Amino acid sequence: LCVPAVPVLFKQALENTDVEEGKSVSLRCELTKADATVVWKKGEATLQASAKYEMKQKGTVAELVIHNAEPEDV
Repeated sequence: LCVPAVPVLFKQALENTDVEEGKSVSLRCELTKADATVVWKKGEATLQASAKYEMKQKGTVAELVIHNAEPEDV
């Protein structure tokens, strides 16, 4: 029996967020499938976990925290 894969969709997309320079900002999205693989990108570049970028995921909610935000980050 072959069951087609159900696509993962955004249940709640990212929203525009204002942040003060030098502060942290959290971006969250909610997906239709728990623990789906999420890749965060800035333009064409894939972001990697670092002191600046923190990625979290719990169930259907994926979150990117940008520490020490600068104007070019948002």
